[in-house]
Amino acid sequence: MIIESLDGPTPKQGRLAFDSPELDIDIATTDKPALGRVVRVVPDVPAVSKAFDYLVPKAWSTDSRSTRLGIGSRVRIVLHGRRVAGWVVEDDVEPVAGVTLRPLYRLSGLGPTPELIDLARWAAQRWVGPLARFLAAASSPTMLTTLASRPATCVVPSVGSRWFDEVWDADLDGRPSIVRLPPGEDVLPLVLGAARLGDALVLAPTVEAARRLIGRLRRAGVPVAAAPRDWAKAAAGGMVVGTRSAVWAPVRDLQAVVVVDEHDDAYREERAPTWSARDVAIERARRAGVPCVLVSATPSVEALEAVGPSRVSLPSRTVERDGWPVVDLIDRRSDDEVRTGLFSPSLVPVLRGDDGDPVVCVLNRKGRSRLMACVACGALARCETHQTALVQDRLTTREADAGGQARLRCPVDDERRPVVCGPCGGTRMRNLRAGVNRVREELEALAGRPVAEVTAETEPSVLDGSHAELFVGTEALLHRIGRRVARVIFLDFDQELLAPRMRAADQGMALLVRAARLLGPRSAGGRIIIQTRQPDHEVLQAALHADPGRLAVAESERRRLLGLPPFGALARVSGAAASKFMAKLEEADGGTTPGVEVMGPRNDAWLVRAPDPDTLSVLLAKAGRPPGRLRIEVDPSRA
Repeated sequence: MIIESLDGPTPKQGRLAFDSPELDIDIATTDKPALGRVVRVVPDVPAVSKAFDYLVPKAWSTDSRSTRLGIGSRVRIVLHGRRVAGWVVEDDVEPVAGVTLRPLYRLSGLGPTPELIDLARWAAQRWVGPLARFLAAASSPTMLTTLASRPATCVVPSVGSRWFDEVWDADLDGRPSIVRLPPGEDVLPLVLGAARLGDALVLAPTVEAARRLIGRLRRAGVPVAAAPRDWAKAAAGGMVVGTRSAVWAPVRDLQAVVVVDEHDDAYREERAPTWSARDVAIERARRAGVPCVLVSATPSVEALEAVGPSRVSLPSRTVERDGWPVVDLIDRRSDDEVRTGLFSPSLVPVLRGDDGDPVVCVLNRKGRSRLMACVACGALARCETHQTALVQDRLTTREADAGGQARLRCPVDDERRPVVCGPCGGTRMRNLRAGVNRVREELEALAGRPVAEVTAETEPSVLDGSHAELFVGTEALLHRIGRRVARVIFLDFDQELLAPRMRAADQGMALLVRAARLLGPRSAGGRIIIQTRQPDHEVLQAALHADPGRLAVAESERRRLLGLPPFGALARVSGAAASKFMAKLEEADGGTTPGVEVMGPRNDAWLVRAPDPDTLSVLLAKAGRPPGRLRIEVDPSRA
C-alpha cells in the first residue's frame, strides 16, 4: 500500500510542506513486508504534488545500492500501477503504523544535494509550482552513478587592480552586491576575482555569452564545468558556468556566485512556474553564506531594492561614459509621417554610407505589415472573431512562383482571408505599421545596396553566408550577429517605450545595452541612433548621458506608487481553468487577506496583487488547483 506520510517536518520558511488532509492509498497485491529502511519520494509527475513513502528492498543491503541510496538519489517507483521516476527527499522516515509500503523499484543514479532540495522547496513555494519541476532542473540531464575527480588546484591569473575589487571584501550580511559595469567593460576580471575565492557559480544570460566566457576562463588556466552538460564535473569542484538552469547546478564547495547582466529577461523561465534565476541565485548564496555579485550595465529595480544603496559599486563618471558608445537621438515630433514614412531624412546619409563595418537596423515587428487601413473608408483591418489587427506577411518563394496573392492573417488562430475591407469591400489598403519584410524592401531602395533580413526564424547559415553590410531585423539580430558593427539604428524605439508591459522601460534599456556591446566602448567610434518622438523619456536620457541611474530613480518611484514588484507581488492567472481557480480563490480567502487586489478578467486572464511574495504564494496555495489547463505566472515579465 502506498500512503502519503502525514508526519513530515513542520513547515518552515523556505520549505514546502507535503501535509494534506487526504490520503492517497493504493492497495498492494503483496503481503506486508517487515519494516525496514523507509524513504520519502517525490515522483517526477508535475501533476502530483505529494510525496510518498517507500520501503528500501532488503536485497539492496547485500550490494552497494543501499549504501549509495540517500537524500537526492534518483529512483524509479511504482505509482498507481505505473513505473515513474522520482527523487528521495527524506531518509529513514517513520511510516504511518499499520500500512503496507511498496518497495523501491530501481536505483537510477545521483541527484540533487540536500541543500538544493531545500532550495527547490523554497522556489516551489515562491513561484507556486510543482517541486518536481525544480528537482528536474537540479538533476543531471543523463543518469550518473559516479562523479568526476576533483580538478587540480590552479593559480588564478592576476589582472591588476580594478575599481570593483572592493566588492569581494564587503561584509556578508545576507545581501548581494551590485557592480554597475559599463557595456564596454570586460567582465572577465570580475569573474576571476570570484575564482580566487574557490569554487564559484557564474550565470550568463545566453548560451553564446556562456560559451565565450568558458573559453576565456579555460585559456586562462581556470578549470570550468559547463552546466548542465558537465554536471558530474561541476559536482566534483571548480568553477561552474552556464545559463539560467545553471543556478541549480551542483557546486562542491560554493564560495561565490556571480550573475552577469542580471537585468536580462533571459533569466526568467517563460514556462510556468516562471521562476527567476537571479532571485534563486541570491537565495542560494544567502543560504550558503557566500558573496553574491550581480553585474549589470543597467541594474534592475528588483536588484537595487534587494541590495540597498550601500552595496552598489559604481564606476567613476569618466569610466562609465567611456564604456558607452555615443548615442544620437533623432527627434521626429516635427516630421511629416505621411511623407517621410519610417525613415527620417537624417538617416539617409548613414544608410548610404559605406565605411567597411556593417550597419544594423532594428525593428521589433515581423512580417510585411502589422497594421493596415482601408484607403476608401479608413477602417482598420481587424479579425471579426478576435477583434485583433490583421497582419500581412510576405509571400514565400513557392507561393509567389505558384501565383499566390497576398492575404491577411489573424495572429490569434492564423486564419487567412483576402485583402478586402470588411465594412466597405475596398481592396486597397494603407500600411500603417510596416514589418521587417516591407522595411527591407524600402531600405534597399533608399540605400541603394543589398539588405539582409534577420529574425529569430532566420537560419544561422543565411546570416553567416551573407556579404551584406546593411542588416534589418528584430532584436534577435542584436544577439545573432557575431561581429562588431559601426552603427545600430532603432527605427521605432517608441514601440518599446509604449509597450503595455510593466517592465517596458527596463526591457527598452536592455536593448540599448545589447546594442552598446556590439559597438564597443566610445573609443571604438560606434554610434547608437534612435528615432523617437519622446526624446525626454528617462530611458533615452539615461543612455544619452551614459547614466543608468536616471532610469532607476524614475522607475523605482513609479513602481512604488503602483505597488508593483519589488514593492509588491503580482501574479497573472490564465488558461481554461482560470475562472474556476479564481472562484476557488475568492471562496478560500473571502477578502480576509489585507492588501490583496484582484483585477480582471481581461483577455481571459486575471491579475492578483499582494503586498509581498510570501502573502501572494500563501494566497494562491489556498485555492488549490482545479482540473484543466491553468497557468500561474508569479511576477510576470510581460504583465
